[in-house]
Amino acid sequence: MNLVIDIGNTFAKTAVMEGSEIVFKEVAPELSCPALREVLRAYPAIDRAILSTTRNPNEQTEEYIRRHVSHFMRFVPGTPVPLVNRYATPETLGADRLAAAVGAWDIAQGRELLIIDLGSAITIDRVSAAGEYLGGNISPGMAMRFEALHRLTDRLPLCSTPTEFALTGTSTRNAIESGVVLGIIHEIEGYISRLSEKNSDLCVFFAGRDANFFANKVKNPIFVIYDLVIKGLNRILEYNAQPNNEDIEA
Repeated sequence: MNLVIDIGNTFAKTAVMEGSEIVFKEVAPELSCPALREVLRAYPAIDRAILSTTRNPNEQTEEYIRRHVSHFMRFVPGTPVPLVNRYATPETLGADRLAAAVGAWDIAQGRELLIIDLGSAITIDRVSAAGEYLGGNISPGMAMRFEALHRLTDRLPLCSTPTEFALTGTSTRNAIESGVVLGIIHEIEGYISRLSEKNSDLCVFFAGRDANFFANKVKNPIFVIYDLVIKGLNRILEYNAQPNNEDIEA
């Protein structure tokens, strides 16, 4: 079994993988040794672990994991992955973006991929049919757009994910909700449309917190895999983990 830990700006996700399947997942603001202790007690077959973080590394937590698994690696720039990385500045590439690309490639190898992660930010990433990570774009996510409209103006209210929206808003709140949601939909459909013109076999993945909200609002068929980053990190661990290898911190 593999232990996969993805620490982002807002949450820490801990998952236990059996093969390519998630058998346990926990989401919390922080990763703690007591929480890890409970997971390791519940799943004594865990023998390998990978950790990816956008925060400063917690040496105490990492040392605890090292003591309880036979193979530990921290996913950092330079860690070998089953893709050719064409990003001009790989040292600045978010680990979650590359992990999601690996997860998508593991599912749909040999196809042109577009990975859209709808979280705090919206990331648009591309993988070629030859297995090359080509890069992508970043824009504000839905919650961030609502907050920016509220905080950077004097009178606009703070809105949140709407239950319904219209092409033309009939109140200030409705205009904000509809404007943000439709803006994201048009943004996504624009990328899909332009890339589909170049490649009719384009395979589109949705991931992230707001993936399910937008999945049925976009015209094109897509794969919705909420835990694509977790699956990608697990694939990277499998790609690197070999019996009797030293711990990897590339």
